[in-house]
Amino acid sequence: MKIKVLMADDHALFRDGMRYVLQQLADEVEILDSGNFQDALQLVHDNPDVDLALLDLNMPGSEGVPSIQFFHLRHPDIPLVVVSGSDHRDDIESVMESGAMGFISKMSSSKIMLSALRMVLEGGVYLPPQLLQQAVNNVDQGESLSSKRSQRAAKFGLTSRQLEVLTYLASGLANKEISKRMNLAEGTVKIHTAAVYQALHANSRLEAVSAARRLGFLPPAPNDTEGN
Repeated sequence: MKIKVLMADDHALFRDGMRYVLQQLADEVEILDSGNFQDALQLVHDNPDVDLALLDLNMPGSEGVPSIQFFHLRHPDIPLVVVSGSDHRDDIESVMESGAMGFISKMSSSKIMLSALRMVLEGGVYLPPQLLQQAVNNVDQGESLSSKRSQRAAKFGLTSRQLEVLTYLASGLANKEISKRMNLAEGTVKIHTAAVYQALHANSRLEAVSAARRLGFLPPAPNDTEGN
């Protein structure tokens, strides 16, 4: 497996440390290194086959969240992860709303960073557990859980809103489509999705849906038959 990663951060020491983490993502990892936002834009323009982008929230040439949104709008198909020293809830929610698929604290261990990046590469959404709860507490939790399936989900800490997101994930809808169906901001959908992954110890949509079906708070897959 070979991947190409864009890493933009103005701290050379941090970039050196991240190289060790990134090299563990695949058999062959090409790292595009930048110390400012403008160079990062040029690098990704010259390398449209980038598989993953890691951007510092605050670095020379960056305006913070607006720059994250700008990058995502120009390169919507590149999974974007913000790596930041900030742990403010507002920053997290704004970053996820601006198109990021993950938010990693610079205080995280290399093991956690590696796990988070793998999750995003597999199509998942990542937020640090200690910051995820803050974000979840700030978004609409939905109505109380009443059905048997909902009550099972509640035992795992899932709200009705998160169970609804999980149901749409199982049907194959993308985050943008889910946000329209539920009349929620896309960033809020991502936060709920990250909460679902954490509750079910899943690293991807497939793992989350499979776990939910196995635990009984999603119906079996249409092609599942008794005894399989």
